[in-house]
Amino acid sequence: MSSNDKYDRLIDRLDGLLDRVENLAPARAREPDWSSAYAFRWRKARGGGYIQAVMNPHQIRLDDLQDIDRQRAELERNTQQFLKKLPANNALLWGSRGTGKSSLVKALLNEYHGDGLRVLEVDKNDLLDLPDVVDGIEKRPERFVLFCDDLSFESDDSSYKALKAILDGSVHAPPENVLIYATSNRRHLLPEYMSENLDAHHVNGEIHHSEAVEEKISLSERFGLWLSFYPFKQEQYLGIVAHWLKSFDVPAVDSEAVRTAALQWALARGSRSGRSAYQFARDWAGRQGLD
Repeated sequence: MSSNDKYDRLIDRLDGLLDRVENLAPARAREPDWSSAYAFRWRKARGGGYIQAVMNPHQIRLDDLQDIDRQRAELERNTQQFLKKLPANNALLWGSRGTGKSSLVKALLNEYHGDGLRVLEVDKNDLLDLPDVVDGIEKRPERFVLFCDDLSFESDDSSYKALKAILDGSVHAPPENVLIYATSNRRHLLPEYMSENLDAHHVNGEIHHSEAVEEKISLSERFGLWLSFYPFKQEQYLGIVAHWLKSFDVPAVDSEAVRTAALQWALARGSRSGRSAYQFARDWAGRQGLD
């Protein structure tokens, strides 16, 4: 083999090695077009991540949210404080599934994006990237809510420590233009076991929880605002059904046929939630359209 052939083979091997290294290297962060959207999400890419604009955000309105007036008023007030650069708290929205927790955050975005509110969704599996997420927005003039939906952790999941550090506990102070709104079915975000309560003990008449319980409580306590959501009663559920049917221009929303079908729908799913009411309304409206 000639020296030229050896040289060409070496170049080919080096090119292949460089291609493999580039595939392993973290992707360079892409700067989104901040003027093109008001909703964003964090996306993973080759060991790194970037902020992506959401071009078609959910269009739910505050008026679409039924029977959660207290929770709506509290979170709306907190958001208004944040937008006016007044002190405001990170918020944990916890409780029954399908009761409007995430919808409330989306509706607030639709209501206040004209005032500078932006929502950046971060998946639970990407919480370890929170420092990078925050670095990408802390110099921006907009006011960002980092939105963590359906948040919960297993006992051996250490990613919650990254969330604790961002909430309160890192040497670096949280950015002034960032809040965290999280939703969860668990009040303390972590599973709770009976055996942990058995480890509690009394000291001078006071109850001292076990270290495992203290660890779980310390995470949820870093949210300054707690809002609880409860299952809807039957008449509340039917009222939500009627609201959505009206939005789909369905006549006779209070008829006995609608009432019976809506209750059967909820019974089959074991849930009288706002989500079930919306799904039934879509199904009923579609059926009426076919007829």
